[in-house]
Amino acid sequence: MPVSFQKKPPAWWGPPRKFDPNIEERRISWLELFYDLVYVIAISRITHHLSLHVTLNGFLEYACLFILIFWGWLNGSLYHDIHGSIGLRTRLMTLWQVMIIAALAITIEQEPVKRFEYMTIALMVMQFFITYLWWSVGFYDKEHRRYNRPYTIFYLLSFALLGLSLFVSPSWLKLIIVMVILCNYIPPFISQQLLRRSSLDLSLSSSMTERLGLFTIIVFGEVVLGVVNGISKADITHVETWLNFVLSLSIVFILWWIFFTLVSNRSAKKSFVIASLLELLYIPTLISLGVIAACMSGFFDSNDHDTSLHSVFGYALAVFLACISLMMGLLEFPEVAGPIKRPVRISLLVTALVFLVWSLIDIDPGMIYHLLIVIGILIAEIIYLNSLYYSLKIEGS
Repeated sequence: MPVSFQKKPPAWWGPPRKFDPNIEERRISWLELFYDLVYVIAISRITHHLSLHVTLNGFLEYACLFILIFWGWLNGSLYHDIHGSIGLRTRLMTLWQVMIIAALAITIEQEPVKRFEYMTIALMVMQFFITYLWWSVGFYDKEHRRYNRPYTIFYLLSFALLGLSLFVSPSWLKLIIVMVILCNYIPPFISQQLLRRSSLDLSLSSSMTERLGLFTIIVFGEVVLGVVNGISKADITHVETWLNFVLSLSIVFILWWIFFTLVSNRSAKKSFVIASLLELLYIPTLISLGVIAACMSGFFDSNDHDTSLHSVFGYALAVFLACISLMMGLLEFPEVAGPIKRPVRISLLVTALVFLVWSLIDIDPGMIYHLLIVIGILIAEIIYLNSLYYSLKIEGS
């Protein structure tokens, strides 16, 4: 009898790695860092657009675009983390996604009449490509098909909804965009049920934790750029301008300190659901940073000083700190830090509430005093966090 066999793809092509819930520890590759570069450009473009349109509609557009861009980055990064290989195929897949995101970045600053149409077409291409990525894994690895089927079905539905948005009236657009976002973020929770039936679970790898930190650095870079762009609009011959510059960058540094001290290098608790929830929490965290960047860009324009930016700035700070508190509940901490974890989370929420109340008060103390008040609140938070830490060190000594 003739022996039937399935022809294996050549080694140089590099088929996707087979699914393994125990992802090996690995270093971030240069290819992944190159992949992140194009997202620097895309995030910069949408943040710049927000800085010119700091309104409710401008924020909603920014949030939707950020969520979809982050979805593209997250799926591309997870695919590389779970299924990436050293073959040509992985490199080509990365190149194509870089081209797609670069094309999307180009459409963001087009003329308003055609802007929505161009952006939607670019998003549809990205949607179709990400769908193909997950579908193709099942083509090479039949055992994986039942796990990636929810991704293929819901992502194709999102693709169809994006196409439909080109032909419906504006009153339907908000509903369609919400449905697109839901369809794109639901599949992991469905796949988790399938994994559980097979007595499997998938946790967030250390490399993906590092990638999320790197993406956060990208957005922090936008906040620094916002300060630079804002100061550039002011009169740099005045001492007050440079004082604003120092205070603004100090705020950015404090926010970086808080985030990376409490969140960086912390592994997510062992669960696919917790990993997915943590990834979702990054969305409001990073969107709030983008809003802070947009506010910084408009703070120092002496020709068009908008005091409402102060309130928006305070809201964004409140969301950023509250999200860090929520993230801490999903992260692993050393057992010795157990006694202070709850007080730290509560203090972050209290500080977020202070910023929220401060934003609701209709007072304009002036730019320098406003920045000094923000720094004062943040430094008070840092002093309290350090007191908790050093009290723990003293008790343990």
